[in-house]
Amino acid sequence: MRGLVIKNTGSWYTVRTDESQLIECKIKGNFRLKGIRSTNPVAVGDWVHIILNQEGTAFISEIEDRKNYIIRKASNLSKQSHILAANLDQCLLVVTVNYPETSTTFIDRFLASAEAYRIPVKLVFNKIDCYNEEDLHYLDALINLYTTIGYPCFKVSALTGVGIEEVRNSLQGQITLFSGNSGVGKSTLINTLMPQLNVKTGEISNVHNKGMHTTTFSEMFPTPNDDGYIIDTPGIKGFGTFDMEEEEVGHYFKEIFHHSANCKYGNCTHTHEPGCAVRQAVEEHLISESRYTSYLSMLEDKDEDKYRQGY
Repeated sequence: MRGLVIKNTGSWYTVRTDESQLIECKIKGNFRLKGIRSTNPVAVGDWVHIILNQEGTAFISEIEDRKNYIIRKASNLSKQSHILAANLDQCLLVVTVNYPETSTTFIDRFLASAEAYRIPVKLVFNKIDCYNEEDLHYLDALINLYTTIGYPCFKVSALTGVGIEEVRNSLQGQITLFSGNSGVGKSTLINTLMPQLNVKTGEISNVHNKGMHTTTFSEMFPTPNDDGYIIDTPGIKGFGTFDMEEEEVGHYFKEIFHHSANCKYGNCTHTHEPGCAVRQAVEEHLISESRYTSYLSMLEDKDEDKYRQGY
């Protein structure tokens, strides 16, 4: 029997079969023996084959080949990865410039990981109703930066509804992963887009101006009136990149890759080599310093403990 994994609670997976049945499933033990270095070898969005048992539950016996997936380094085990979701058409990364602030390093790490697996990303700048003049000025600068690079951006307030219709239109017929730091209003945004879901929301910690986890597992919901889905994921504090070779990292920053064609050396790391077109572009403000800093931080990920820091 074949089906789609729509929910992962850690040890159990909810699978919607081709006949629209919902069946609770576990993984057959041999999945962990196939060299999949992941805390979750099966992810929401996977198409799987299942074998029913007498109790009415089932074992997942096979995962179909994935079109793509988005992955990060597991927060507790440096040698393992955590797959956020599989078989995506796009990601919406929800970010805030305050209450709490999403760092550009986090944004850039997410974008680079999505580029590595050829998943388009759109940035949703939420909570515009909360910002003062200085915040709004910084917000516009970020939108100008990422739009110029080639990432569509939305300015929204999940609370007041400003900009929501534009986001809703972008979901039609798409399988969309929603992600972001804890506290950026991702669950509130999903509730505003699809009120019937009534996703649990949380508060911001006043002490640290950080979000607290409210979604504790990944889940997939069908969008109304079309064949699209949204995938809600737990808020993530850091985004340690996984299995990227040093020479590959620059390929996943669009503007760095573009300028690297003019470097003197084909294997240029854009850190110290003579005739580096990328460093020249940074000096000439053709590549932003924040993006170049993010690139350098990803090169440092070979240091095993680097990812443990909050990005």
